[in-house]
Amino acid sequence: MTHPATKKYNCIIVEDEPIASDILESFVNKDEDLHLIGKCADAVYAGTLLGRHSIDLMFLDLHLPVVKGFDLLKKLKDPPLVIVTTAYHQYAVEGYELDIVDYLMKPIPYDRFVKAVEKFKYLISAEEALLEAADRDHIFISSGKKQIKIILNDIFYIESLREYIHIHTKAGTITVKMPLSRIEESLDPKTFIRIHKSYIISKSKVEVKTSAMMQVNGKKLPVGRTYKPFIDFK
Repeated sequence: MTHPATKKYNCIIVEDEPIASDILESFVNKDEDLHLIGKCADAVYAGTLLGRHSIDLMFLDLHLPVVKGFDLLKKLKDPPLVIVTTAYHQYAVEGYELDIVDYLMKPIPYDRFVKAVEKFKYLISAEEALLEAADRDHIFISSGKKQIKIILNDIFYIESLREYIHIHTKAGTITVKMPLSRIEESLDPKTFIRIHKSYIISKSKVEVKTSAMMQVNGKKLPVGRTYKPFIDFK
């Protein structure tokens, strides 16, 4: 996603208030690690930018015309990391289900912006160093200063909860801070499949399956509507 030579993270601003958009742009321009690909005032244009460019970070206003911010996020199959900008506290709970990095309440103070971006950098740098596939039978996960070896065949399923993932294995559960989409990129799609925004399962570990759920290691996991077309239920 990111180019190591420049160490720049591509970002976009999705904000329909011109003043708020300009303030965010000025903040972004102060950070030499961020590269602003574009600003957009609606979800349709945002979708176009996301389709044309590899975006690492999206600053997303929730109150957009026509298609709202969270509705845009739910439609994206592999969204970038997101920092929400809003004047409304009540959306925080819903956002936790969508891997939101942080919330910036308007009007946004610069020091609060810096903290949110530092959080993003921590997450993405951890993710970049996090997954090193030594060969196809195991991966190494970085947790703090430790490297944890995980045998791929031992994984039952991987669960996302807020900014963490729980890797459920025969040896127990391993918890690390990263979005589900990042570990998905390192897994062989012939062996693992994402069935929900919060779940990736090992195909060989499925005990029961219907169009609405899959049971793995005794746990019934829901099948998300957007993932159904990619799943073989036979």
